[in-house]
Amino acid sequence: MMLLGFVTIGFVTRLTLMLVSFDSIDTNIVSILKILGIGLFYDIVAAFYYLIPLVIYLILVPTRYFNTTLHRIMLLIIATLIIFSMLFGGVSEYFFWEEFGKRFNFIAVDYLVYTHEVIKNIQESYPLPLILSLIALVSIALVYLFRHILWHIEDRSHFKQRLKTGLLLLAVPLLAFYTLDRQHLSQVSRNIYNNELTKNGIYSLFSAFRHNELDYETYYKTLPHKQVMAHLKKMEHFDDHTPKHFTSKNKERRYNVILIMVESLSAAYMGIYGNPEHLTPNLDALARKSLFFDNLFATGTRTVRGMEAVALSVPPTPGRSIVKRPVNDTLDCIGDIFRSKGYENKFIYAGYGYFDNMNTFFSRNGFAVIDRTDFDESEISFANVWGVCDEDLLDKTLKEADLSYAKKRPFFSFVMTTSNHRPYTYPEGKIDIPSHSGRAGGVKYTDYAIGTFIKKAKTKPWFKQTVFIIVADHNGGSAGKSSLPLYRYKIPLMIYAPGSITPKTVSKLASQIDTMPTLFSLLGFDYNAKFYGNDILSDTFRERAFIGNYQKLGYVKNGYLYYLTPDKKSHKERIVRLTRDNVTYHTEAITPEEKKEIITYYQSAGYLYTHGKKE
Repeated sequence: MMLLGFVTIGFVTRLTLMLVSFDSIDTNIVSILKILGIGLFYDIVAAFYYLIPLVIYLILVPTRYFNTTLHRIMLLIIATLIIFSMLFGGVSEYFFWEEFGKRFNFIAVDYLVYTHEVIKNIQESYPLPLILSLIALVSIALVYLFRHILWHIEDRSHFKQRLKTGLLLLAVPLLAFYTLDRQHLSQVSRNIYNNELTKNGIYSLFSAFRHNELDYETYYKTLPHKQVMAHLKKMEHFDDHTPKHFTSKNKERRYNVILIMVESLSAAYMGIYGNPEHLTPNLDALARKSLFFDNLFATGTRTVRGMEAVALSVPPTPGRSIVKRPVNDTLDCIGDIFRSKGYENKFIYAGYGYFDNMNTFFSRNGFAVIDRTDFDESEISFANVWGVCDEDLLDKTLKEADLSYAKKRPFFSFVMTTSNHRPYTYPEGKIDIPSHSGRAGGVKYTDYAIGTFIKKAKTKPWFKQTVFIIVADHNGGSAGKSSLPLYRYKIPLMIYAPGSITPKTVSKLASQIDTMPTLFSLLGFDYNAKFYGNDILSDTFRERAFIGNYQKLGYVKNGYLYYLTPDKKSHKERIVRLTRDNVTYHTEAITPEEKKEIITYYQSAGYLYTHGKKE
């Protein structure tokens, strides 16, 4: 009964997700049959995993107790709890799919680690008591409907007989663990929605938990180490032994720097990229007064990926972000560069910085950390589970800048916002979109907060000697028909310093990792570092971008997307058409030289992280 219930809920969940994404999936009969057929297979395998605790319990429970009235009541309670958890999993998958367009994956694993923030986020985003109550009522109703089956179950078998049956049932998930864990059977289409629908969410969750970090050399195509480093030296002028020497034609200016990394600010939300909703009037105006890079791409789809890219100037390594790893201080970091120039570095975050290991990462890489624990009650006008509102965060940033200025030290502040994040709540009366009404309000409120911040900053004595950087951490959504939907990775980058930096729009193809090398060149810094990023404004800048999604490692160049997958394969897609909200690819054969280039970048990045030491 439990097995049938799990498979039924899996089928209904898959059918529901298919219907809500019907416009995005391939709907020919063969594709539908693959989704349902292989999906059923994964549901059955997942059911055996899911019921492991129940099987072990039934093996161990004494026969004399099994057939008692008390135990029958216990079975009804157990059945109710199991069905409740199954239904809860299905409903949770719906909301996860709504947000990410994926079955449970690495993100869900991360969320399980940070239960306080996630539970509070869910409470603030959805009517949780109502949802849980409905699930409980349905669970009780189903058990009541089938109560006669459970009540009349009897078992007269001996322990050895139950042990044999139980071990046979346990052998199924054990076999699946060693043969199916990477879910290769789910790759039924070039359409990523079809592949995701083929999976079972619970099974995907445990698979992601097991494979949260991927070793490049184990899972990806490699070349001889010496060959990789020689090619890296040729392309980027550094290798595993010698850092790159960055020089600038500009005179050195130790201006203050405030970098605001904006949560989920996709280019698609901004009017300057063609969005008609007028969500970003302040940022649009600021872009026109800045060095505005309108063809820049994020390396990933999580905040820690954006931090990693900007702070370490490194392509996205497979698995979890370096920020989240226990060892995260082996690579050169922008904090080291600023500190060598006498700067006071601060990481300023609206929430609790233990989340995603941010505090540890920044404190190990040359920053003082200021997070929500450092805000006085008088400094907080509004907050949700993710942190204080953006206005409060940016007011705190102003105060910290004043403190550094009073010490007569140049300062660098790395500021991370949170208001443009579900549940999209913020102080009422600030903008014309009510709080808690969706992404559009989150974007517009953040835009308002940054506009207010710039106005206040202009009154400060340090303003004319300060450079402001506005850059997104990642896109506002990761779902797409293709596994690496390039349009979703496009983000804004603007460098604003009126009177010091001439406004201009730069349309070179560039990567998030190029942010700080470009700034350092503008400031006239000479330094040594194993940075993969370069000065976008340089005449010798080689246009390219890096994007990734935990497993697929992408490289964009000359109208093509190249990517590596953990089955040691390399791929090439011609970018047929790229718009603000879509991309079309055409598969082509990758050449040996193209393969060598992408492998060099990603294999060397993995090696430098594993074996690297800061210079």
